[in-house]
Amino acid sequence: MRSEPRTSTPAVGFALSLQDQLNHALEELVEQTRTASGGILAVRRYSEHLDELLRRIHIEACDLTPTPHALVAIGGYGRRQMSLCSDVDLLIVFAGPVGAAEERFLKSMLHPLWDLRLDVGHHIRELSDVTTVDGDNPEYLVALLDARFIDGNKDVFGAFSDACLKQGTAWQAPTLESLQDLITRRHSQFNHTLYHLEPDVKNVPGGLRDISAARMLQRLTRPDLPPVFEMHLLAEAEDFMLRIRSILHLECGRNLNVLTHELQETAASAFGLQNSAPQRRVETLMSTYFHHARIVSRSLDASLKSLKPSPETELVAIGNGLIRWGNEVSFDDGTRASLRPAMWLAAFESALDENCGVSSQVLTCIERHGDRYSPERFFPTEEERNRLLRILRPRPGLYARLSEMHASGLLGRLFPEFQRIYCHVVRDFYHKFTVDEHTLRTIQNLESLCDPTAPSRKRFGGLLAELQAPELLVLSLIFHDVGKWTNKNHSEESVRMALGALRRIRLPEPDISTVVFLIRHHLQMSTTAFRRDADDPDVVRGFAKLVGTEERLKLLCLLTLVDVEAVGPDVMTPWKEDILWQLYVDTYNRLTLGYGDEVIDPAEASLKELQEERPADINARELELFLDGLPHRYLRFVDAPHIYEHIRLSRNVDRSKVQCSIEDKNSIWELTVVSVDQPKLYAKICGVLS
Repeated sequence: MRSEPRTSTPAVGFALSLQDQLNHALEELVEQTRTASGGILAVRRYSEHLDELLRRIHIEACDLTPTPHALVAIGGYGRRQMSLCSDVDLLIVFAGPVGAAEERFLKSMLHPLWDLRLDVGHHIRELSDVTTVDGDNPEYLVALLDARFIDGNKDVFGAFSDACLKQGTAWQAPTLESLQDLITRRHSQFNHTLYHLEPDVKNVPGGLRDISAARMLQRLTRPDLPPVFEMHLLAEAEDFMLRIRSILHLECGRNLNVLTHELQETAASAFGLQNSAPQRRVETLMSTYFHHARIVSRSLDASLKSLKPSPETELVAIGNGLIRWGNEVSFDDGTRASLRPAMWLAAFESALDENCGVSSQVLTCIERHGDRYSPERFFPTEEERNRLLRILRPRPGLYARLSEMHASGLLGRLFPEFQRIYCHVVRDFYHKFTVDEHTLRTIQNLESLCDPTAPSRKRFGGLLAELQAPELLVLSLIFHDVGKWTNKNHSEESVRMALGALRRIRLPEPDISTVVFLIRHHLQMSTTAFRRDADDPDVVRGFAKLVGTEERLKLLCLLTLVDVEAVGPDVMTPWKEDILWQLYVDTYNRLTLGYGDEVIDPAEASLKELQEERPADINARELELFLDGLPHRYLRFVDAPHIYEHIRLSRNVDRSKVQCSIEDKNSIWELTVVSVDQPKLYAKICGVLS
């Protein structure tokens, strides 16, 4: 890490002492930066040193002009956030016209600063200028919001402030418009996401500029103050990012703010992270960064949301202690709702049903009171557990609602296993996002298949529509990477963690088996498609044997598609998409057309289990004869109790008899028919049913 501050040869007689003063200020900030202490207090102190420097220069120069004037810090300097290589943004306001004397004054002010090798951005204005809004320079308009008096005539600064900065002036609306436009343009440069492997800590969404923007919006619009704890969290985020920025400036020797992979290692060392492996140190640092960036992003979103006018609609009661006002669902009694965590899920289900959002009242209630309740308190009865499964069915708005649940802490309270990957970074140079954000984006990708626009995606959308229980796919996606919190085999660790959560919500054992299969093998289809010869019949045969059934094949295919796509932009190319689809088609054909070639092997281990568990009314020979010649798929599809029931139904069947059973399964009826094979048998059954 660089240790020497910037130096230069003084150009005028008194500049030596100015240089010494600047060097002292720089050395102080450098020493703090070496130990990652260059945060809010350090950069504020350095900014104050620069104030003293400017006042000294001003004392020498002020007699050169008789015109009253004010020396004003704006932008980051106005906020007292000067890092080692930050620009010194100055505004000099004159009470009268700028003439020759004022020109001499400006040279006497600016030349010493340039001689000190400071990067100075300066604006010169007359008080008469501030009667007209400078709308052609949005950066200048926004920088004025942080204007701070340094030296000169306080009455001039007061007149300038009254004309430009107070509520209700002609400058307010153009400044607000410029600020919003700058936010949009800046965010678009980063694809409107804060998840960058090498973030620009100043400009990226969730960075330092967003912190300033959130506070500026509040000052311009005067909305209700955010909760005290949120302001505290915002200050923590700002302090952390300023410390990072100070390290970047020291290392680069320039006003560069991109936290590259190399500099991540340097910053992790400066923070004194004690993890043994360098990669783990970096992952810890970046997890902390993304945690703070999320807080900043949420704060700015809340400020932008407050700008939108409240809808002129009536409150509509929608049941379960909920109301809808405009485009949001709220609690009708927030105090009562805070004591009834089981009803919180109802707000998100109603928002999905109503195709609207969840209000800040609901989210704030969850944030403030969620830690008081154990996971079991959120679904004490079967009704709440069924509500959770209904929420997880893919449909428009699911990603947004799950993101709100995650941001408010509810998802982590429902599933502490998922909370283990909160803002967790795995530094493998493939994944673009934190593990939790990657997981949520897989669900966003799945949601897009509900109504796909691209022709190539409609085939996958068809698979989603055919699923018997698509909520099991969403559950699998939620837990498929939770094992990445540790350096163990993450698939097996994810299975271990998911089992506890699935049993806690009392998911039926067959459904648990499906979810566990998908989690354990969530990488298998991509490995087969992209790393093996998927045209090899033996490869397809082995993969078909793994999945066993069409339903599991569909689930695993969709999981693979959305998982690979969520790694980062353009990872799931059209070429990969076609390869994945071809593997699905070949495997499906293998499962549906090749079953007759794969009859049950009498020596198969699963038959031994069936014999050991068979009821007393079924003998071993009867079981063997029944299974003789049946396809292997039968054992995959049918559990042991139903196999024994089928054996009973098959007794004494001949060509003149058809024996059947029918079972009510809530939303469907299951009909089992046992008959000797004959032409058009299936058509006859369908005709009778119709």
